[in-house]
Amino acid sequence: MGLEPTTAGTTTRSYHQLSYAHHEPAVGRRLGHYTGVATVLIVEDDDVLARVMRQHLSAAGYDVEWASDGDRALRKLRYEHPDVCVLDLMLPEVDGWSLIEQLRAEGDTTPIVAISARGSEHDKVHTLGIGADDYLVKPASMKELVARVGAAVRRAQIRPAASGDEPIEVPGLTIDPRTHRVFLADGSDAGLTAKEFRLLWTLALSAGRVMTRDELQQRVWGVPYRPRDRSVDVCVRKIREKIDEKSADMVYLHTHYGIGYRFEPLPADEADA
Repeated sequence: MGLEPTTAGTTTRSYHQLSYAHHEPAVGRRLGHYTGVATVLIVEDDDVLARVMRQHLSAAGYDVEWASDGDRALRKLRYEHPDVCVLDLMLPEVDGWSLIEQLRAEGDTTPIVAISARGSEHDKVHTLGIGADDYLVKPASMKELVARVGAAVRRAQIRPAASGDEPIEVPGLTIDPRTHRVFLADGSDAGLTAKEFRLLWTLALSAGRVMTRDELQQRVWGVPYRPRDRSVDVCVRKIREKIDEKSADMVYLHTHYGIGYRFEPLPADEADA
């Protein structure tokens, strides 16, 4: 989405043209412009599994590319800019975790759907914590893979830039970092405290991505997360009381139990948390 002028002559990240249709793949992104087909990069060293994934994603309407190792994947991500990356974690040489960390360190925000035979809570939390957007455990249903990719493409369309001080505007909500105020659909101030605003702003800057409690604790409070520390949960609950519960049509904050939270504006009847 582009930047739209406000009445004050400044710019706002706008989501007013966002489509919530779930029955078709979202349109693709190319250096800020939109084409008709979203591109998915599969990074998988098992060529048989890669072919199966490619077949199902192509049948769903996506333009699919394949890389068999981390080095090839990095080159494609840097120069071809796919819309979504489906990433096997157990890769030869450059593994999936290293690839995620390197991409995020470079400022690359390509949505990553990690896929691995390792299904422990620790593996999931760690992988999401370093920057993956979703996590699938092998053997994964191809229907679920297609659905997760579709969700990642849709979220990519509403993800704001990771820097700047322009207000973020979503349906029914405006988040203004210049004044540290949040405005509801009727124009009223939500009345967030400074800490509540920082937490909401941090989540909104990574819209659609699950952020772990540890990540939020360090970014907002500046200290490592402790298992019995409920600061993040309490702050999210207060934000919901001031925003989500006052919106009849939209839900903004979503819980991922055992992991953390994500910001994503969804119609109330489609919200998953």
